[in-house]
Amino acid sequence: MNISSIVVKTTPKYLDEVVDNLKKCEACDYHFHDEKGHIIVTIEGEDVSEELSKLRVIEAIPHVVTADMQMSYSEDELDRHMKVLESSEAVPKVLQGDTTKIDPATVVYNGDLKKKDIYEFAKNSKV
Repeated sequence: MNISSIVVKTTPKYLDEVVDNLKKCEACDYHFHDEKGHIIVTIEGEDVSEELSKLRVIEAIPHVVTADMQMSYSEDELDRHMKVLESSEAVPKVLQGDTTKIDPATVVYNGDLKKKDIYEFAKNSKV
């Protein structure tokens, strides 16, 4: 299952008409809009192809200027990533649960994590 948010844009002159058409169409779920013509909807589909078909329906509504996917969630993609994380050393032991405790007094903060060699710290710690 995929879920994506779509920002639909229209002109304020046609805002009410476009919102009504979005609410009536079966391609999306309407959530809210502003007075400038920005409308937020979500679409769901079994795969990307189904989502793109629904996006085309939205784009074809009269007076829609643009309809762009902003955020997307894919169960299948999440499942694949979880399998990788669960079967590898990708997650440091300190983040894998509370079997290991960190003494806060041993944590050194230098004010800029970009300059801090976190991997060296993890390698040298007894965590």
